[in-house]
Amino acid sequence: MEFPLKEELVWSKSSYSGQNGGDCVEYAIPSKKKVLVRDSKHSQGPRLAFSSQVWTSFVAAATDNSLSA
Repeated sequence: MEFPLKEELVWSKSSYSGQNGGDCVEYAIPSKKKVLVRDSKHSQGPRLAFSSQVWTSFVAAATDNSLSA
């Protein structure tokens, strides 16, 4: 699947990440079915692609602390 050029993507990060940088990930939604994730410290680096269903499940599990190590 083709994704828009990096300049066309709108990247966001959690409101919990603050403004100081740190260890954060950013996400972009290039289509209704895909979510891209990248390291905010390496914005030109690789991106991971997830289905929107998988991303929604991950965010829900992270929000209610049900992720295990």
